[in-house]
Amino acid sequence: MQAAAPAWAPPIVSSASAVSARPRRGASAGAGAVRCELAASAPSSAAGSLAPRWAQRTVVIPPQRRGCHLITPKIVNGIRDDLSEFKCGMAHLFLQHTSASLTINENYDSDVQFDTETFLSRIVPEGPSAPWRHTIEGPDDMPAHIKSSMFGCALTIPITDGHLNMGTWQGIWLCEHRDYATPRQIVITLNGI
Repeated sequence: MQAAAPAWAPPIVSSASAVSARPRRGASAGAGAVRCELAASAPSSAAGSLAPRWAQRTVVIPPQRRGCHLITPKIVNGIRDDLSEFKCGMAHLFLQHTSASLTINENYDSDVQFDTETFLSRIVPEGPSAPWRHTIEGPDDMPAHIKSSMFGCALTIPITDGHLNMGTWQGIWLCEHRDYATPRQIVITLNGI
C-alpha cells in the first residue's frame, strides 16, 4: 500500500531526464524539458525530503546612474546559498521603489541598455514643458514613476537544479529612472522543492 500525500502539500518530483510518452500540448518533445510533477508513489520518507521550502533575502543594489543596468550577478550572489537548495521552484523579485523598475532583457550587448533608456526618455517627457502636476520631488520624479509603471517592480523566474532558469541571452535589469538615485532594495522570495 502506498502512502498518501497530505492534502496541504503533495510531494513534487523534479526530473530533467524524465520523458513523457505523450508530450503535453504546446510542449516540444525532448527539447530539454524539466518536469515537476506530483509524485504518485513517493515513499513517505522521500516525501518528507521533498517538502516545499521557502527562503527570502533582501539584496541592496548601490546607487546607479540613470539608465538600465545588468544586475544578474549581484542577485545570484545575494541568494546563492539559498538558491542551491532548490531542485525546482520559482524566484520572485520585488523592487521596493516607485522610481525604478525591473525587467528581463539582453545580457550581452550593452547597446540594448543604452537604446532602452533612449526610448524611455523619448516617450516620457520631462522638464519644465512636461505636463506633470507632481513636481515637488524634482522634474525627473514623475517621469520616473511612469517609467517604473511601464516595466513594473516584480519578476518571476523559474528555478531549476539550483539555478535561475533564464534563456542564454537573458539577464535581470535594474532600470534607474532618477538622476540622483538612492540604494535600491530588492526582496527575493524563493519557493519550491
